[in-house]
Amino acid sequence: MKISVVGTGYVGLVSGVCLASKGHEVTCIDVIQEKVDRINAGDPPIYEEGLESLLKEHVGTRIQATTDFTGAVMDSELSLIAVGTPFDGERIDLKYIKQVAQQLGEVLRDKPTYHTVIVKSTVVPGTTEDVVLPILEAASGKKAGTDFGVGMNPEFLKEGEAIKDFMEPDRIVLGGIDARTIAVLDEVYSVFPDTDKLRTSPRTAEMIKYTANSLLATLISFSNEIGNLCAALENVDTVEVMQGVHLDKRFAPILESGQRVFPSSLTYLASGCGFGGSCFPKDVKALIRYGQDRGQSMSILDSVIQTNLAQPQRMVELALKHFASLAGVRVAVLGLAFKPGTDDIRESASIAVIRDLLAHQADIIAFDPIAQEETEKALGEGTIAYAETVEACVEGAEVILLMTSWPQFKSLPELIAAMPMTPLLVDGRRMIARSSVPRYEGIGFTLPVPESATA
Repeated sequence: MKISVVGTGYVGLVSGVCLASKGHEVTCIDVIQEKVDRINAGDPPIYEEGLESLLKEHVGTRIQATTDFTGAVMDSELSLIAVGTPFDGERIDLKYIKQVAQQLGEVLRDKPTYHTVIVKSTVVPGTTEDVVLPILEAASGKKAGTDFGVGMNPEFLKEGEAIKDFMEPDRIVLGGIDARTIAVLDEVYSVFPDTDKLRTSPRTAEMIKYTANSLLATLISFSNEIGNLCAALENVDTVEVMQGVHLDKRFAPILESGQRVFPSSLTYLASGCGFGGSCFPKDVKALIRYGQDRGQSMSILDSVIQTNLAQPQRMVELALKHFASLAGVRVAVLGLAFKPGTDDIRESASIAVIRDLLAHQADIIAFDPIAQEETEKALGEGTIAYAETVEACVEGAEVILLMTSWPQFKSLPELIAAMPMTPLLVDGRRMIARSSVPRYEGIGFTLPVPESATA
């Protein structure tokens, strides 16, 4: 099938490249010529594990990019809307969605054949039918369900694992206004014959996406609240507590063979320094407001956000147990991206912690395998120092804050053992065994402060 994808961000480009690899002919549309040129050269403008190699494999054959909106839509059977829906603090901003819907409608006015428009962006329930559809009808002068199809097909892609998630989906949600739209979506995803497909309305498809992300965010904040309580108790470690919880066979079922299965969802039932990224914070806040606008109490989700906002502060609090002041203290921050496998720093706990450290006048040096450039853009050039390696970052540090669970950081016990002065390690992801370093603090566990701690 010939598919046009409007937007070349994480969702649009990953979806386009993966659909091309599955045999569809894909044209990605963007207004920025530089991004289009990079894509056509096999150089993705975003970082995502495996994306560059897959793009290089299919660019120029089954996938291309263009700024020619009209030509791309005219030459395709289906258009995916994959533009951003930024959150303004109150609601998601639909200006890009509306702009694209207007443009699509204007092209459909002159297109003689049936065309299907599918919203891929994350939007609150009702957006596809109550916002996009009317704009399409007004701009085209045609009738949805007769002259063109309209639907919603949410993405379930984890940054850092997006290619794998798209190519090996656990479910595909097909939301359409009518049977013909659903049939078109069925054809698109017929290349995944063994995947469970849920066929439903656009409004339900939109709600599924928000509910899925809000549930995962809730699991994280619940785990962090339990971890904070464990830290207030004597000799109780949240890691061990959650291990005991995970052994419930409703979470980790035991097969007939006797083998126990630990689902990846259990990674959300673990304490840390907070969630971030482009999805969880924005989507939970948007759903809270959406519910409140309809007279529904969203107290649980509101608590999820409040717990998450406070969580990064605990990293600095743990360091301050050992120092009367952090002014002039050399602090190494390991990890800047909100999670490993991506250069995305949006809502990253690391950024919140760095700003807190700056307020305490700490001497900060940071390292991340791929997110340093994005961090410098966000914080401003010269705000903090950056290291090229883990070793260079921790050299001379009095405090090491482990913020992102990059696998490179597993070598910390060996690095610390070789240092002439033993730094304090504050583990925000609980990825280092607390017995493996001499001076350790971690989220969800409290050690007595030694008498030798700086007064």
